[in-house]
Amino acid sequence: MAQVLEFRLPDLGEGLTEAMIVRWLVEVGEVVVVDQLVVEVETAKAMVDVPCPYGGVVTARFGEEGAELPVGAPLLTVAVGASADGESDEGSDEGSGNVLVGYGTGAPPARRRRVRPPDTTGAPASRRPGTPPGTRVEADGVTVAPNGGRDLTRAGGGSAAPSGDGDHTVTEGGYGPGTHTRRPVNGDHGGAATRGDGPVPVISPLVRRLARENGVDLRELEGSGPDGLILRADVEYALRAAATGHARMPAADPLLAPVVGHGPVAPLGAPLSRSPQQPANGVPGSAGTPHGTRVPLRGIRGAVADKLSRSRREIPDATCWVDADATELMRARVRMNDAGGPKISLIALLARICTAALARHPELNSTVDMEAREVVQLDQVHLGFAAQTERGLVVPVVRDAHARDAESLSAEFARLTEAARTGTLTPRELTGGTFTLNNYGVFGVDGSTPIINHPEAAMLGVGRIAPKPWVHQGELAVRQVVQLSLTFDHRVCDGGTAGGFLRYVADCVEQPAVLLRTL
Repeated sequence: MAQVLEFRLPDLGEGLTEAMIVRWLVEVGEVVVVDQLVVEVETAKAMVDVPCPYGGVVTARFGEEGAELPVGAPLLTVAVGASADGESDEGSDEGSGNVLVGYGTGAPPARRRRVRPPDTTGAPASRRPGTPPGTRVEADGVTVAPNGGRDLTRAGGGSAAPSGDGDHTVTEGGYGPGTHTRRPVNGDHGGAATRGDGPVPVISPLVRRLARENGVDLRELEGSGPDGLILRADVEYALRAAATGHARMPAADPLLAPVVGHGPVAPLGAPLSRSPQQPANGVPGSAGTPHGTRVPLRGIRGAVADKLSRSRREIPDATCWVDADATELMRARVRMNDAGGPKISLIALLARICTAALARHPELNSTVDMEAREVVQLDQVHLGFAAQTERGLVVPVVRDAHARDAESLSAEFARLTEAARTGTLTPRELTGGTFTLNNYGVFGVDGSTPIINHPEAAMLGVGRIAPKPWVHQGELAVRQVVQLSLTFDHRVCDGGTAGGFLRYVADCVEQPAVLLRTL
């Protein structure tokens, strides 16, 4: 006899206490297998695909897309103990106990089947319109096509084609990253929606949800991203255009597009628009008080707000800075890349300089334990780097950066940056940093006084590298100049240590050969 088991939102680690449902990957009545991905959720740190530890028939889902659930709240219920065709399904009710992507049971892939409403025509399956030959209908209403109605594709192989009747079930080719294929839900066909003349180029589920909640037809938009990719800024631009009376919803003008992570910039003279979900009067106020729109601080934005506020409350920080001539560093990178092999990124060279400087000044690779009234100097350097994404600011962590060479650092920075862009960073990849490198020069600015990433003790900021007048070898010349800033926790060291660290970094930037003496 089938037993109904309740699957609750699991503890996703790193102290996370809640998650928002981004997209359901299964429907009520659908047959699932152990460790099949059933829901995509967004935590304060990353997007996570959650697999179900039970196999059986989904009998209920709890929470709509966009709803926030606390850890331990019911996600769905599964009737286990018997398969859809009435045969014994031994072992499916035991579950795997695994709840995170990448932790499968090693069981072979199994096809997924979908419960359909009972046919009212009275015709057998073989004669129903659109039913593939060989399809059978079980007594409980489950329609089963040969091979699940498609060419089963295993992990690592191509794609699975839909069945002839349009039932977009898919075959799971495994349960680790990059090995599963998702079933389209509510018109989301994998990474893109569809428009009349082809697929709509949109990847982010958050962009699709923003458009859906505000009634924006993605088929009418032109993306401003690479190859016409529709970004969040494009949807926000369309909302602003609709609010200000513009009939057309074009792609966001690159000259008006915001720095990633900020709201769209209105054209000169355009009135500020409000969210379509807000009332006309916005935030209530007394006479003479400006009205506005309330934006919830939740998800990544809320986590960033909490962490930065805590840093400001607890850390007595100070900042020192210096200009450096980066001409020789840039030339050295060109020569390294011209020599062949994997390309070396600039941030990898800066990271290599950071780890060498921390070896000389370990006080800055530490944390403060106020309860014990101790400064804890850390043996390993787990280097965080600030990355701005459509979902907000994230700080991926390169583990054991001190043990990596420039080539290994380049590869890891590239991998983590891509994962940040696609929203697939795991909680472990977003925590555990001991020092942060902040390359805010990508935003075209020279300097900043960054807020320390609590509970770390310091952060190195790097501005843009730009041609400027510089006295070189006693003569005025145009050189590639960068501003470096170090924000540090004054509890772990005094200005002399911080100045020594920053001066060593600047010396390595100006004369990369200095770094060779520490290798």
